Amino acid sequence: MCLICGWIYDEAAGDPDHGLAPGTAWADVPMNWTCPECGARKEDFEMVAL
Repeated sequence: MCLICGWIYDEAAGDPDHGLAPGTAWADVPMNWTCPECGARKEDFEMVAL
């Protein structure tokens, strides 16, 4: 979950609009990827239980 805006990255959905295919594990998301909602960096995300 993005600590800035609250957007949640879903591994099953990926982020195809930004180059992450569905099924892309969080560990495989590149460090230069940014939140599609607010532009926060990957380091501004925290794992949350759903």
